[in-house]
Amino acid sequence: MTTGTWTRRTGITVIAVTAIAAMTVPANARAVTATSTSSVATATEDVDYATWQADCQTVMNQALPYLKKRIASTEPGEKQAIVFDIDNTTLETDFGFSWPQPANKPVLAVAKYAQEHGVSLFFVTARLGIIYLPTEYNLEVAGYDVSGLRVRNLFDLFKDVAAYKTAQRANIESKGYTIIANIGNSATDLSGGHSEKTYKLPDYDGQLS
Repeated sequence: MTTGTWTRRTGITVIAVTAIAAMTVPANARAVTATSTSSVATATEDVDYATWQADCQTVMNQALPYLKKRIASTEPGEKQAIVFDIDNTTLETDFGFSWPQPANKPVLAVAKYAQEHGVSLFFVTARLGIIYLPTEYNLEVAGYDVSGLRVRNLFDLFKDVAAYKTAQRANIESKGYTIIANIGNSATDLSGGHSEKTYKLPDYDGQLS
């Protein structure tokens, strides 16, 4: 377990093994009203790992009861899915100083419950397509069942990140999935609808990628 303090940095966040670049398609495929759940942490210059984990746990403690109830009410033939961001959501990007990067444990616990109950897990990230395979490998080694991984191609670099992620969720819906929750740590992960519920993890006023 990483126990150090993450210090705010300017410029590009450098990650072991690879550098990850963080960069409108109108979407109306079965749009669902999203309900936002905000994290309770306030912004600080230095983010302590234990504080970050506690704040993530607070949000996941709100998400899990909803997911248990929603999964239990699955209608016959309904294909349920959860969409996750990756950096500082499913993986400890700014705290995981090893390769593969470890899972964000509070999020992994929720993901494991969902995947064990037949929910498909999709991962929508601003990471570039060139690191698709190491990203997929990292997620799987960390304990996630990857039903789909969406990364940005060359043309996506010219799109607004929020619009790109919204379009990916709409595409997942177009394949017959009901997105019962969308979990991320940035507003760009959660805006645009196409999810029944949204859960926002802390980014401490943009200090975490």
